[in-house]
Amino acid sequence: MIIAEAKSIIEAILFVADRPVSADQLAVLVEMDSDDVEMIIQELQKEYDETKRSFQIAEIANGYQICTRSEYATWIKKFYTTEISSRLSTSALEALAIVAYKQPVTRAEIEEIRGVISDSVIRTLLERNLISVVGRKDAPGRPLLYGTTTEFLIHFGLKDLSELPSIDEIEKMLGTPKELRRLFIREKDNNSTTNS
Repeated sequence: MIIAEAKSIIEAILFVADRPVSADQLAVLVEMDSDDVEMIIQELQKEYDETKRSFQIAEIANGYQICTRSEYATWIKKFYTTEISSRLSTSALEALAIVAYKQPVTRAEIEEIRGVISDSVIRTLLERNLISVVGRKDAPGRPLLYGTTTEFLIHFGLKDLSELPSIDEIEKMLGTPKELRRLFIREKDNNSTTNS
């Protein structure tokens, strides 16, 4: 296959894909090797940068996806409310934030932080594949441990968990519930006493 044709095919696939597509998947489709696909993706991104396009190719969850640039977020938010926020309750988002920042975490630990029983919210997050069981805690009763999934990364447009915003950044963007703020302050205090 000619490079120009492969480039157009890769761009079309990334454009229509509703989730990240790996270089290996693209390589199979265009019958090239992964290194050539990576080179084509870099060329496309360079073209988008040079022409100041409103979108880019982002590396998310071990794959690639075309998405809008962050500088257009204000206008996009005016136009569109994200599916995850509109479909999850505040309590589900709160529990999801706890799992994301404290994982692996047990149901009891989530409930201790939230101050309420969280069975239904955990069930909702499991059903939507935003969290999964990642093991069992080495404690009496061996409770299940929960962590986030690849689907979580995709929904939030993250390459990996290191891209999660800091608590200060979240507070500036959204205003963090006081309970979560206290949790993270307590977490920092525990870490600083452990490290000293």
